[in-house]
Amino acid sequence: MVKCDKVVTLSLYNKVEVMSMRKVLIVDDELKTRILISDFLKKEGYQILEARNGEEAVDLFFDNPSISLIILDVMMPIMNGWQVCEEIRKVSKVPIIMLTAKVNESDELKGFYRGADEYVKKPFSPSVLVARVNSLIKRFYSVDETIIKGVIHVNFDQFKLTIDEQDVKLSTIEFKLLEVLISNENRVLSRELILDKVWGYSYDGTDRTIDTHINRMRNKLGNAKDYITTIRGIGYKFEVTQ
Repeated sequence: MVKCDKVVTLSLYNKVEVMSMRKVLIVDDELKTRILISDFLKKEGYQILEARNGEEAVDLFFDNPSISLIILDVMMPIMNGWQVCEEIRKVSKVPIIMLTAKVNESDELKGFYRGADEYVKKPFSPSVLVARVNSLIKRFYSVDETIIKGVIHVNFDQFKLTIDEQDVKLSTIEFKLLEVLISNENRVLSRELILDKVWGYSYDGTDRTIDTHINRMRNKLGNAKDYITTIRGIGYKFEVTQ
C-alpha cells in the first residue's frame, strides 16, 4: 500500500550524509534492466534498492529517506513512472532520472512537467547512465561541499583539505584516493578496486602503485593518518578513530 502520510524532504537529513551513502533506487519491472543498472552502479560504490512496480517504489522511498537518487522506468504495472514521480514530488526534491522506451517529444515533456530531472531513452549505454547519475548527484548535493570526518575537512570539488585547521596539499591522485576511501567509509576496499576507481580499468598498474601513493598521502595527513588502515592481504579501509 502506498504511504503518503509522511513528508520526506532534504531538511530531514544531512545532505553530506546522503551523499556519502550514495543510495540509488532503481524502479523497473524488467529484472534484466535492474540487474544491468545495479551492476554498473555498484562498481561506482553506490548502494542499491530495487522496486518492481510503481507502488513498491513509493513505499520503498518513504521507508528510506536517505535515498540519493531514483532511476524510474515509465511503463510499469500498478503505478506508472509519471504517477510515481508526481507522488514523490509532493514531498521531496530528490533527483529523478526517467528511463523509458517512449521516444515522443510529448512523452519526454510529460516527464519533465511532473518533476523529472533527466530523461534517458531505452536502449541506453550503462556507462553513460552512470555518468549522468554521478553528474546529477554532484550537482544536486553541491550545497554542502565540505565533508567533515574527524579532524579532516575536505572539499573535493575545490581540491581543498584541512586537518586540525591546517591546510594540507595533496596531489590530484592523492585527492582521488582520499575521495574513494572516504566515500566508502568503514568498508574494506581491495587494491584491485581502488586501482580501478582511481586509475581506471585499462591502467596497467600494480599493488605497489597503490601502496606507494597511500604511504605518501598518509605522511601528509598528520593526526588523521591512522584513519587509513591497511588490511593485510586485501587492501585498505577508511575509519575515523578517536
